Amino acid sequence: MLPYATVEAAEAALGRSLTAAETLWLNYSADKSDYLLYCHNIIFLFLVFSLFPFYYISLEFFFGKSVGPYKIQPKVNLSFSDTVRCYKSVMRMFFLVVGPLQLVSYPSIKMIGIRTSLPLPSLWEIIVQLGVYFLVEDYTNYWIHRFLHCKWGYDKIHKVHHEYTAPIGFAAPYAHWAEILILGIPSFLGPAMVPGHIITFWLWIALRQVEAIETHSGYDFPWTPTKYIPFYGGPDYHDYHHYVGGQSQSNFASVFTYCDYIYGTDKGYRYQKKVLQQLRDGLESNGEENGAFDDMSAQCRKND
Repeated sequence: MLPYATVEAAEAALGRSLTAAETLWLNYSADKSDYLLYCHNIIFLFLVFSLFPFYYISLEFFFGKSVGPYKIQPKVNLSFSDTVRCYKSVMRMFFLVVGPLQLVSYPSIKMIGIRTSLPLPSLWEIIVQLGVYFLVEDYTNYWIHRFLHCKWGYDKIHKVHHEYTAPIGFAAPYAHWAEILILGIPSFLGPAMVPGHIITFWLWIALRQVEAIETHSGYDFPWTPTKYIPFYGGPDYHDYHHYVGGQSQSNFASVFTYCDYIYGTDKGYRYQKKVLQQLRDGLESNGEENGAFDDMSAQCRKND
């Protein structure tokens, strides 16, 4: 809770006028405890898990023919009941694991120094801290993900997430409860190393889940802004990992591709892209139909 309740008191404490954003924050947070502000994460995660995947579902339902060419596995289509079943499973895990975890993890947030006070961080500060969070999470997640693909980790935990060989947005958080807990560690390490404002923490939690939903969407749209992020994996990159499934020793990265490249765990994917490009060039020169390319693409993945 802020130590002042009025704009005048805040300006006197800071020795300057508040910005418009700081005035809004003061008016909203002055009478709320730090614990209540932290628990906003539960609301944000619920909204992200529930609403953002509908973007992809609505495109498929209302503009199926237009977005069809961008569907990564065009021959796989989940029924509406299967999609609802996935969402119900995610929500069950949300209320039984994710939500309670948020409620009890507040002491650790206070311990590392996440603040709710004024002044608010600058835009540049937020961007730098978010960049650190993504890099730290990505590197740590890479090694945990590799562990989960060893025989024990996959059979006992990770195979739940791989039930969707053609992932959809709702399946991004679809996982074993133990995996949800384990992968919460990488998400926490960045803020622990570079603690910032609670607003930055909110953005981090929301953006990380939005990114996960995008990479599990099953669509590789050319207009997606993430196409301009260096070393970003994206839907096509992660879809390959799901298609190969339990046998996969490729594309472990959660966000970026540099770990897979450095440690040689993207060779199957890069080989596949090279072969498919050669097939595509050959089919186009011979005037073959797209269906033949899809069949060859599936066969190429199976042979990985």
